[in-house]
Amino acid sequence: MSTDISRQTGPDRFEITVDGQVAGFAQFVDHDGRRVFFHTETRPEFSGQGLAGQVVEHALAATRDEGLRIVAVCPYVKKWLETHEGYGDLLDAATPDLLGAIPRS
Repeated sequence: MSTDISRQTGPDRFEITVDGQVAGFAQFVDHDGRRVFFHTETRPEFSGQGLAGQVVEHALAATRDEGLRIVAVCPYVKKWLETHEGYGDLLDAATPDLLGAIPRS
């Protein structure tokens, strides 16, 4: 099994692929120096393989590298942050302004 994680646009998200197939993603919006993570999803046929954790870890590391702060709106990202150290110094609370920046589909 070969996995790859990449940043995509339209919509903005980090995708994880398995053997060339999109298996899941962590979707975000950048606003005012913050990256707001609002949705993480893994396709059912790929669930239970730890792929969501891999894509979230990669996305948060990339966010740190880009000098942005993290806002976790997505329940999965919130849970991941509770069980993994190293990002607390970058974590900001969601505000009405940041929540308003999340695209509505």
